Amino acid sequence: MSIAEQKFMVDAQGRNLVEMRPPGIQNNQPNDIQITAEQLLKDAEIHQTKEIRPPQQRIMDEAELQEYKFRKRILFENRVRRQRNYLGIWIRYAQFEEGLLEFRRARSIFERALEVDPSNIGVWMKYIEMEMRHKFINHARNVFERAIYQMPRIDQFWFKYTYMEEVLGNYQAAREIFNRWMTWKPEEKAWMAFLKFEERMGDRQNQRQIMYKYMEAFPKLKVYLKVAKFEIKQKVWESARNIYERTLEELGQEALKEEYFIDFGRFEIRNKEYERAREIFRFGLKNIPKDKAYQLYQEYLAFEKQYGEKDEIDQIILNKRRIFYKELISQNAYNYDAWFDLANLEMSTKDVNRIRESFEAAIKNVPPGNEKRFWRRYIYLWYNYAVFEELEAKNIQKAIDIFERAIQLVPHQQFTFSKLWILYAQLLVRSKDLDKMRKVYGLAIGICPNIKIFQEYIQIELQLANIDRARILYQRFIEIFPDNPIPWIKFAEFENDLEEYERSEMIFELALQNNQMNMPETIWRAYIDNQIKLQNYEKVRELYEKLLERSKHVKIWISYAQFELSIKNITGFRAVMQRGEKCYIGKPELKEERAILLEQWKDMEIEIGEEQEIKKISDKQPTKMIKKRKIKLLGDESEDFGYEEYYDYIFPEENPQQKNLGMLLNNAKLWKQQQEQRNG
Repeated sequence: MSIAEQKFMVDAQGRNLVEMRPPGIQNNQPNDIQITAEQLLKDAEIHQTKEIRPPQQRIMDEAELQEYKFRKRILFENRVRRQRNYLGIWIRYAQFEEGLLEFRRARSIFERALEVDPSNIGVWMKYIEMEMRHKFINHARNVFERAIYQMPRIDQFWFKYTYMEEVLGNYQAAREIFNRWMTWKPEEKAWMAFLKFEERMGDRQNQRQIMYKYMEAFPKLKVYLKVAKFEIKQKVWESARNIYERTLEELGQEALKEEYFIDFGRFEIRNKEYERAREIFRFGLKNIPKDKAYQLYQEYLAFEKQYGEKDEIDQIILNKRRIFYKELISQNAYNYDAWFDLANLEMSTKDVNRIRESFEAAIKNVPPGNEKRFWRRYIYLWYNYAVFEELEAKNIQKAIDIFERAIQLVPHQQFTFSKLWILYAQLLVRSKDLDKMRKVYGLAIGICPNIKIFQEYIQIELQLANIDRARILYQRFIEIFPDNPIPWIKFAEFENDLEEYERSEMIFELALQNNQMNMPETIWRAYIDNQIKLQNYEKVRELYEKLLERSKHVKIWISYAQFELSIKNITGFRAVMQRGEKCYIGKPELKEERAILLEQWKDMEIEIGEEQEIKKISDKQPTKMIKKRKIKLLGDESEDFGYEEYYDYIFPEENPQQKNLGMLLNNAKLWKQQQEQRNG
């Protein structure tokens, strides 16, 4: 804003606003004299005005005293007239008269205050304390009687009244006051005060009567336990036991709390009634919910460790674990690990009925979905159940029934468990029911054929020396799984073991003719190994030649060469390697295969140990170097996706300059590594 514009800034009255602004600070330098916070506080304390108090007045004669009394009474009367409902002024007024020993006036003031608020406990207590302080006993009793008549539920009056009579040595009157008080059924501290009074008097019979009246007035578990502890303190054991027994009879469900059984059990332990204590603990654990009986269980465990037998201690530990597993199961009924733990726990007890109940409860929790992953843990419950019935319970028929139920339960159309069929069949073999075993395997093959089922079935028939049955099963095996190499290989090995070499060879030949075979290389490998085992080397060479007609993979050449080397045919080994190398020469896309072949060739020559051949093959080794090439995607060659590194192999017969470049790069890389090691 310019100076010219500031001149025209005026308010509603026409005053120039620019001229009304306070002048700016001209000097920003600190003052030479600085004031601290301590000086400010000290200055405030010095200038603080003192409270004005009236001078002390010394009364010299009776007239001045009367004048002083008259003046103060007028002052108090004016105050109570202005603040009639403020009882603090009434109390100070009465205390003033009490200080002058004007007790009649003081009583009159208290009575007037009680007319204002007859239920004010403070006024009553000040009134009573005044009478007691000056030993006006009858007056104090009169005020006490009026107070407890008007407010019998105020324990403070009763406590003060009984205390006064006891201090005066009037014990019978104090007892009568207590008895009158107890008719109003006060709280626990009143009954305990009455009991303490009788203890000071030394009258045990009255103490017992007080506790029993207290129990009748408040039929609660806490009160019953107090009465029982009182009888224990008096060493009246039978009465204490009677109280504990009455507690359960009279309170019923209210008494089913762990503190009751803990106290009762400890009482019996102190009296060396260990069997009674054990039954008490067991009854409590049986009738109290497990989540509310932790302390009781710990008490019972400590008791058994100290006084019980080993079997009883083991039983307690088992119960504790059983409760834990059942809690886990209650949270998730499909927690099969918890079911396994519970079943194993029950099996350790050797209680057949409990074990069966556990297994039956577990197998009822069928997985909700028809997916095999949900059933994998569940099906083992059936396995363990059947094994228990066979080995522990010695009930073969029940084990068979369990497997029957399991087979009917599993949805075999979606999935199956070969182990279920196999275990069932093995059980039938052990029970010498071979016909039923064959029916079970036949049913399994018909409903859900499985490689493991075939293998186990064939193995059993071989163990029973049923060769023809085994051959039929192998044929069925191949019919069901024609594209799987396992049945073909197993069938051929079976015939080979029977020295039916022609059959074995025919099976391999049929397998090789199957164009839909999965992993045909396994058939070739098995066929070749079989012929090597029979030392039919010409047939092996023939198989390798047939295999090379189908594929020129580097592993085939290496395997062929290793075979020749294994039979000490060095010339044949080198001939195979030369054929393999010749197959890859002139094919840039197969450089890596050629490099692998030459590397293996070198290792084998080193194993043979002829220096001339080793040098010869070493000269053929390529130079390995890292190159970069542009990343290309199929169908999109226009967009740039960057570069990738790859290994290239430069062979001696290729461009010498390119080979020298590769060697130069390799030497440079080696030199860089040496420099880094030195600097490091």
